[in-house]
This record gives sequence, structure tokens and C-alpha cells, in this order.
Amino acid sequence: MSSVSAQRRPKGLRIAANAFVVFWLILAAFPFLWTLWGSFKVELDFFSIADWTNALTGANTERAYGTTTTTTAYHGAWIEQEFWRAVINTAVVCFCVVCLSLTMGTLGGYALSRSNYRYTFWLLIAALMFRAMPPITLVSGYLLPFFQWNLWGYLPTTIVVLVAINQPFTLWMLHSFFQKIPKELDESAKVDGCTQFQAFRHVIIPVMWPGVITTGLFSFLLAYNDFVVGALLLSEENRTMVPAIAAFLGTTQTEGNVMFAVAAVVSATAPLFVLVMFFQRQIVSGLTAGAVKG
Repeated sequence: MSSVSAQRRPKGLRIAANAFVVFWLILAAFPFLWTLWGSFKVELDFFSIADWTNALTGANTERAYGTTTTTTAYHGAWIEQEFWRAVINTAVVCFCVVCLSLTMGTLGGYALSRSNYRYTFWLLIAALMFRAMPPITLVSGYLLPFFQWNLWGYLPTTIVVLVAINQPFTLWMLHSFFQKIPKELDESAKVDGCTQFQAFRHVIIPVMWPGVITTGLFSFLLAYNDFVVGALLLSEENRTMVPAIAAFLGTTQTEGNVMFAVAAVVSATAPLFVLVMFFQRQIVSGLTAGAVKG
């Protein structure tokens, strides 16, 4: 009955709803599309004070390079300023953070979800309080020992700190997923001869795989978008992408560097669109799995 009534909705209402969705998508995507367009202009066009239409026409870009578009900003960022190093550093940090967070999070979340002890609740509350603290507060506590032990400036140091910051969130999220899986599955696996770990590996993990992917994606985004930890703990040659972009913006007095930042922003943002589009089904199924008892 509901599907029939949905089909009988006035045509004007359907057109208005679709138009609103398209308008909202354009409005939401406009900042990125505008930045993408501007990354192929020179600074005098994209940040023109005299005439904002220069950002559209590319008058100064054409005057300088003979065409209304140029890849000078990308060449300057990737080749001259070696932004590719920051990309590699970010890839290493994200990979290690996701792997470590999911490994400890799945084991800890499963153990807590199957525990009958009263301290389980207080452990989760302590983890939640730890996650609620600002990252700058936690990082400042690490600085002194890192300087004393000569660990400052290296990627493994940043990875350890990011995992420590991310672990409470991962633990909470995976714990909620595990709680939705009936304990009868564990018991059935044990009856068939599995140990506790074998039941976890061969029975439980395949059932909640969408939840693992969802949690892994959020862990990835934490490491990918991190600024505070990377800016405080990494040396210049080991910077990740977001601190590297901030370094471009910090040297705006040098002509062209601000366009390096624009090109770097586009380079850092584009993979996120591809990632979300690729994992959209797993994200949705993982989020809904946490709200429905399995």
C-alpha cells in the first residue's frame, strides 16, 4: 500500500524533491569544485581582488602561459616542493594505524562483549573519557619523553600516538557490533570443536565484516585528516599531507606557494571521494548492522 501511494505522489512534488536533492548536492560539492577549478589558474586569477571573474576567465593565466589553464601549481607542489613524500608518509601512517587499531579493537571489543565481569562497563567508560579529551592535551604529555628518548620526528612515533588516540573509539564501535551478534554462534562453534579464538576468527568475524570495514574507514579518516599530532611530532621531511599543506599556507608571502596549497588540497581530497564511493555499501550495511540485532 505504501509503495502504491508513493507512486501516486504528484508529479510536481517529485520534481521539486529531485530538484532540491540536485541543488543540495551542487551546494555541498561547490567548495571542492571551485577549488579544483582554481587549482589550474595562477594566483592573480584565483585570488583576484580587482575582478573576481578572472578566476573564471583565467585572463592572467592566459597572459602568462598562453592558455586559460595551467598545471603549474601541481608541478610546484608535487615536484618542486616534493609533496609526493607527504603522500607516501600519509599512506604509511594510515595503513599502520588502521591495521593496529582494527587488530586490537576487534580482539578487545570481542573480549569485552563476551565478558560477564562488572569492570567491563567501567573500562568502556574510561575509554570514552580518554577519547573525549582533546588530542593536543594527550600529545603534550608525550612530548617530553619523546625528546628525551630521541623519538621525536619519526613516523612510528606518530603512529603509536594516533593508535592510542583512536583506540577508545574503535573499541566502543566494535564492542557495539559484537554485542549484536548472538552468543549462540560462539557456543555452536565450540560444540563443533572450535576453540574460542577459532570461533572468533572463522564464525564471528565473517558475520560482522561490514562493521570491521566501517570502523576501519573511520580509523583511516582519523589518520588521514590528522593535523595536530603530525604537526607536533613529525619533522619537516616526515610530514604527512595535512601538515604539509599548512606549511604551504604558512609561506604565503612567497609568490605561488598559496597555489601549491590549493593543488595539494585537491590532491588530498580527491582520494576521499573515491574511497567513500567504493565502500559506500559496506559503510551503510556496517552502520545499520550496529543498530539491528543479528
